[in-house]
Amino acid sequence: MNRIAIALGLSLACTASFAQMTPVGLWKSVSDKDGSVTAEIRVVETAGVVSGKIERDLGPKAKPDDKCTDCKDDRKDQPIAGLEIIRGVKKAEGKDYWDGGTIVDPNGGTVYRVKLTPVDGGKKLEVRGYVGTPLFGRTQTWLRAQ
Repeated sequence: MNRIAIALGLSLACTASFAQMTPVGLWKSVSDKDGSVTAEIRVVETAGVVSGKIERDLGPKAKPDDKCTDCKDDRKDQPIAGLEIIRGVKKAEGKDYWDGGTIVDPNGGTVYRVKLTPVDGGKKLEVRGYVGTPLFGRTQTWLRAQ
């Protein structure tokens, strides 16, 4: 009986760990410059497509009424809080990452292609924004908040 209980416990622990190996959740964006948390981003999946919105702008100069004034598409002049920054990302077939979509930099309005890779058991998310090929880009590491 004890062996069954232990096996069941281990099985559930493995399932919980596997469930975290996804970009879905609440993430803390961290500054490359000083390591401070700059925003909380909620990443969701709907019908196999991943998107992400800024829940809270935590930057040092953040104000509740800040808008994406430099955005050039339908996000122009939209509030930063609630801004959809990640669009159209899908899980790469047979891989441990999600790509094929875009991410916008709300501070400059530039739209980049994006690759999302959960690491460290799903506790971190490598967010690679790039132009053309992933070789020409930058990776930010986000921390799981939930």
